[in-house]
Amino acid sequence: MNRDAIRRLTLAGVLAATAVLLSGISFPIGPTRTFPFQHTVNAVAGVLLGPWWAAGAALVASVIRNAMGTGTIFAFPGSLPGALVVGFASRLPIFGEGRRHWAALLEPLGTGPIGAGLSAYLIGPAAGKAAGFGFLLSAFLASSIPGACLGFILLWAMRHIKG
Repeated sequence: MNRDAIRRLTLAGVLAATAVLLSGISFPIGPTRTFPFQHTVNAVAGVLLGPWWAAGAALVASVIRNAMGTGTIFAFPGSLPGALVVGFASRLPIFGEGRRHWAALLEPLGTGPIGAGLSAYLIGPAAGKAAGFGFLLSAFLASSIPGACLGFILLWAMRHIKG
């Protein structure tokens, strides 16, 4: 492993651990548990690490949260698409090097329609916990929007503190 890969792996691990440590702060909405800090981690990881490392951190956090009982099966489609969207978007030319933190605000695009769609039409029915797309969309956005905003604020502050 080269130095950059070790740095990314370490940061992904720290961010996944942060999501797990903060997983006690969640709110049940129907069959889901809304967890804004997972979306904060997705936003930060997507911008700092890129799509695949961010999705890996979200996957690890979701697995551990499910094992601990602080997450549900909806943690997977509710976190991975948001991390991927932010990671891919932050690499677009529109988000130049000085504006990459703005990509964090796109996290609800992945979590909302994509995550809710996967949950409503694939994951929920397969797990026997079906819920409608509109219901899941509103639950996911209720968690994702504040989390993405907090992630944006953290990234903005890191950029300005760093110099």
